Amino acid sequence: MSHNSADRLVKMANQIGKFFAAQRHSDAVAGTAEHLKKFWDPRMRAGIIDHVAQGGSGLDEVPLQAVQKLAAK
Repeated sequence: MSHNSADRLVKMANQIGKFFAAQRHSDAVAGTAEHLKKFWDPRMRAGIIDHVAQGGSGLDEVPLQAVQKLAAK
């Protein structure tokens, strides 16, 4: 995946995480993971999972944990 693609995915995931941030932490992580699962194309999910496997640079805590949750399934 190109650097620009990863940057866009990180930006989008962080925006989703910020949307859910007002909720309890565990609910924010679950909500973010569910959003990624339902609305992101499988290639996008694979890209962000790969980015996290390479260290997850730039991801905020909630989306990072959400992606880790998705990767574990």
